[in-house]
Amino acid sequence: MSKASIKRPPDNSQATRYEDDLYTWVGEQVALLRSGRLAEIDALNVAEELSDVGVAQLDKLENAITILTQHLLKWDHVQNQRSRSWALEIRIQRRHIGRLLLENPGMRLMLVEAIGEGYAIGRLRASGELDIDFRGFPESCPYSFDDLMTREIISQ
Repeated sequence: MSKASIKRPPDNSQATRYEDDLYTWVGEQVALLRSGRLAEIDALNVAEELSDVGVAQLDKLENAITILTQHLLKWDHVQNQRSRSWALEIRIQRRHIGRLLLENPGMRLMLVEAIGEGYAIGRLRASGELDIDFRGFPESCPYSFDDLMTREIISQ
C-alpha cells in the first residue's frame, strides 16, 4: 500500500472483520502492528494477505515476460513489419523486469518458471497478433534470460 494508506487506529470493540471490509481491516491491522499490539492481530488472515502480496509480485514478473516474449517473437518472425513501438515495448518490459528483480531478488529463484509461463502466453498473443498458428513458434522459450534482457534490438 502507498503512504496514503489508512491511518485509523483500531477500536477493539469495533474491530472490522476481514470478510466484511478488506480495506478497513488492512488499516486496522497496520495500526495494530505499528502500535505493537501483536496479540490483537488477525494473524491467519494477515499471513494470507502477505502470501498474496508475494504471488502478486510474481504475477507482475510473468506479465512483463509475457509482453517481452510476445514482442521478441514478433520481432524475430516478421522482420519486414518491425516497428519502433515494438522496440520501445521491448525496452520498457526489460526495465520492468529489471526493477522487479532488483526490488525482489528472491524472485530470481522463480525465473525458470516465470519465463516458461510468460512465454506460453506471449507465444499465444504473438500468434493472434500476427495471425499465424501458434505452433509456428517454438514450444519452449527460445530465449535465455540474458537474451530476453540484453539482446540488441535496433529499430528501423
